[in-house]
Amino acid sequence: MSDDFLQESVRYLKGVGERRAEVWDDQFGVRTVRDLLHFYPRRYLDRSTITPVGQLRESSDPVTVVGTVRAKDIVPGKRSKRFELILEGERGAKMKCTWFQGIWFIPKVFEVGERVAFHGKVQKYGRWFSMTHPDYDKLEGESALLDTGRIVALYPGSEAMDKVGLNSRSIRRVVYNLFKEHGLKLEEPLPDWMTDRFELMEGRVALRAIHFPKSQSELSRARTRLKFEELFYIQLLLADMRQSRSEIAGPMFDEPGDYTRQFVREVLPFELTGAQKRALKDVIADTQTGTQMNRLVQGDVGSGKTVVAVAAMMHALDSGYQSAFMAPTEILAEQHYTNLRKYLNPLGIEPRLLIGSQSKSEREEALRAVRSADAPVAVGTHALIQEEVQFDRLGLAIVDEQHRFGVAQRATIFDKGDRPHMLLMTATPIPRSLAMTLYGDLDVSIMDEMPAGRKPVKTVLRAEKRRGEVYAFVQDQLEKGQQAYVVYPLVEESEKVDLKDAVSGYEKLQKQFSNHTVGLVHGQMKSDEKDATMRRFKNGEIDLLVSTTVIEVGVDVANATLMIIEHAERFGLSQLHQLRGRVGRSDIQSYCILMAGYKRSAEAKERLQAMVDTNDGFEISERDLQIRGAGDFFGTRQSGLPDLKIADITEDEDLIEEAREGAQELVERDPELDAPEHSRIRDRYDAEYRPRQDSFARVG
Repeated sequence: MSDDFLQESVRYLKGVGERRAEVWDDQFGVRTVRDLLHFYPRRYLDRSTITPVGQLRESSDPVTVVGTVRAKDIVPGKRSKRFELILEGERGAKMKCTWFQGIWFIPKVFEVGERVAFHGKVQKYGRWFSMTHPDYDKLEGESALLDTGRIVALYPGSEAMDKVGLNSRSIRRVVYNLFKEHGLKLEEPLPDWMTDRFELMEGRVALRAIHFPKSQSELSRARTRLKFEELFYIQLLLADMRQSRSEIAGPMFDEPGDYTRQFVREVLPFELTGAQKRALKDVIADTQTGTQMNRLVQGDVGSGKTVVAVAAMMHALDSGYQSAFMAPTEILAEQHYTNLRKYLNPLGIEPRLLIGSQSKSEREEALRAVRSADAPVAVGTHALIQEEVQFDRLGLAIVDEQHRFGVAQRATIFDKGDRPHMLLMTATPIPRSLAMTLYGDLDVSIMDEMPAGRKPVKTVLRAEKRRGEVYAFVQDQLEKGQQAYVVYPLVEESEKVDLKDAVSGYEKLQKQFSNHTVGLVHGQMKSDEKDATMRRFKNGEIDLLVSTTVIEVGVDVANATLMIIEHAERFGLSQLHQLRGRVGRSDIQSYCILMAGYKRSAEAKERLQAMVDTNDGFEISERDLQIRGAGDFFGTRQSGLPDLKIADITEDEDLIEEAREGAQELVERDPELDAPEHSRIRDRYDAEYRPRQDSFARVG
């Protein structure tokens, strides 16, 4: 089947027409023949085994029977009427079908003497085996072929589709006619070497089998093939982007020199963890290839990503290059600046800070130092990428919490140097299957170890009736000189949702802990107000900070050892873990108390239990992905990736790996997809996937 035919509108197919085509497009985006072929059933009814009427037994599992309608009647009852139908099978065996609802139209559906298949659970009343409100299919013409005696596909639907007669039965006929008239013309898009390597079912067989499977085994193989193909095109997009970036020249760094060695061996008061050593080794190798580095360092809160970043900066300095460190907020930029001074001043290096709230003289001095190379390291917010900021020789750009920057902001840093190496950092652990998809165009270093001496945060779940003992514990911690957070999900009270809000909570906690200083920070405050409050908390002027989730990714306050999350059942798992990461920043034992109401959904219970069970961010992320699904996890809907129709990132990690392997080999074999056996891949890739590169690209 030519690609031109696959792009034709479904309106021209037998059984569709203009009105149905419009509704199908509006409801599910089915516009073309290709869309129809990939409009997959939502589930299946296994009617492949027909039970003879004479062999019926009571069963909790549905069965399929076929027979002839011998009688039908509306029967009066004590409370209401019912419709009864007698079905006769082989050798005169009979069963009864009963309806208590819809009896004004159901009797008109059936005619005595016609052949019908009924599907339902069998019960025995007196001498009769009976089905109540069974599904049914009239066995006329194609009905016997498509609707019973086989595994039957059920498709997604809607009220609008029902109104134009587009239900599972009619869709099966449309797809059947498509395969009957054009099925043999469907061409295999994947090359033989790929289908052989991964033992994949032939493409057109898989498409037929997903709609009309002959067995559960064939259906399973068809799903595997179609999942692979869907994931393959996404991985081809990522492999193509990796290939393109590998051709971009980047600064050629030397071997690590004195600055790097002194920082690691003399300045750091501890030995690097194995994960830190691996990440730093990756960075050093990348920056010596002559091509631009695009590496993501992914690690939990407190895993030591900043130390790796500083070592990378020293490697850049050993090679005569400047570094820029970009953070999403001023208070985070100032925190990084403070930490960088602590690390770099012993080496005789003074980092420069560039943020919007600086005085004019401070800003001009920082700009001069960066421009003249007096500042080998600059740290700041998006102020770093403004037009007047000019670097002398920028070789390394580090972006912290990279997902909080827009594509344009991250890309602009390239204009500040000659394609500097890019090191992206995130404290949001991402499951491996999702990382291979969401960040498949980047090289990834995973930091899954915590520095020695860090004590895991003790997490407990508490109900409202235990609030008194929770407050007693808070009082005890504050009297020991520790600080605490109390986080609420809302800013102001909602009449519709019975939740304590941060503002009223702040007022109550001021009275509860009147001998301590209580502060408030929330998303509706002006940025300078928020920053001022956070600085006071960081400096120890506030003992207990009441907040909304604005502190989720934020300031490192080593003295804060207690996190209380109100209405914890209302928060997502990843968000709960990020909030918990605000404490446990020192060698002092820290605590996280989850205050939750009794009314919890099964999903909420699962989230809260996961928090109590583990502190491991990667394990948390895996659980979060399983609970929420990939579509909502970490903004994948905004990632630029196409929606998955049949593959499931939570279940198909092995297939993602194989699809990635196949895509990478294809790009290495035939970078331009010029070979004849790759032409169908090229045509579809150019039409549907290559245009996504701009929307998906994070840098450059």
